[in-house]
Amino acid sequence: MSIFDPNQVNLTDALSDGSLQAQIQCFLTEAGNQYGGKLGERVGALFVILVVSTAVTFFPVVARRVPRLRIPLYVYLFARYFGSGVILATSYVHLLDPAYSEIGPASCVGLTGGWASYSWPPAIALTAGLLTFLLDFVAAYLVELRYGQASEVNVEGMITTGSGPAGSSETTEAGVQQPKEGSLPAHSVAVAGRKDVDVDDESLSIRSEFGFRKDIAAFLILEFGVLFHSVFIGLNLGVADNDDFDTLFPVLVFHQSFEGLGIGARLSAINIPRRLRWLPWGLCLAYGLTTPIAIAIGLGLRNTYDNSSFTANVVNGIFDSISAGILMYTGFVEMIARDFLFDPRRTNDRKRLSFMVVCLFLGAGIMALVGKWA
Repeated sequence: MSIFDPNQVNLTDALSDGSLQAQIQCFLTEAGNQYGGKLGERVGALFVILVVSTAVTFFPVVARRVPRLRIPLYVYLFARYFGSGVILATSYVHLLDPAYSEIGPASCVGLTGGWASYSWPPAIALTAGLLTFLLDFVAAYLVELRYGQASEVNVEGMITTGSGPAGSSETTEAGVQQPKEGSLPAHSVAVAGRKDVDVDDESLSIRSEFGFRKDIAAFLILEFGVLFHSVFIGLNLGVADNDDFDTLFPVLVFHQSFEGLGIGARLSAINIPRRLRWLPWGLCLAYGLTTPIAIAIGLGLRNTYDNSSFTANVVNGIFDSISAGILMYTGFVEMIARDFLFDPRRTNDRKRLSFMVVCLFLGAGIMALVGKWA
């Protein structure tokens, strides 16, 4: 193949020659190393993003784990459902759309070799979404098949009043609902040779454990998708030119805060056993540290890293597509459908339900708007 000369390009030939078209597109998008200085400001940005995103991520978990704080109900609802909207918008605007520019049909990668034979971003996202569904379905099926439905916890009640669930049950220290005297729980088991029904405490404990494992597995998949996305945006901030840095820095502060709010809110709804009380703090900290660490890596590579290279586009595009599929499934099914479609208790308070819907759309709308800059 002859050396590509951008000063002598015949567009008519380019339309009929796929390899020439790919060379033109690669030339137009190749930017090389763009680091423009401002090392002190970038180090400061690292710490700002670390503190702000970590604090926002911890807020819903603190509200759940420290019920004595008596967080107002609508403050918690805002955090939870605004965050759900943020996660959903992230999947489409901040992950799938960039994946098209990185490995899509009109990109340098998408016009080269086997990448040109198919539109890969939606296919990868679809595969990731279906595999996430399969994992979630198998986990839920095994739990219900062997142990019945997992026990529920009134999260809002614990956060806003410090009390257990309302109605005919109380919450033990392990977070498992125990029936009040005179009520007949669905998980009661009959003792052989007797007509009366006793509560099988061991069965309760096992079912609560497996319910937790099902929920935490779904959450870890969600955080996996978010963390990969956070790595790449951190790298890009560390090596961006000065103009891009001035725009990206404030935008990423909001971006990581909103996304962290969604992570924390989702985690706060999981009934975590007392023996693993450290887990939510560790998972929140993992999110808070990921982007700052990636920024630090980017600063270490600031004079050599090229985020527009062919290899960088392939890696970013694949992981953005995978993360998009995971977050699409998680956002619609684990967050929205579970709370709005499959929980009839939500319709008992129309004011609260309306507030939840508004927060959901507000989070999605603001995060989609942030996508104009990052």
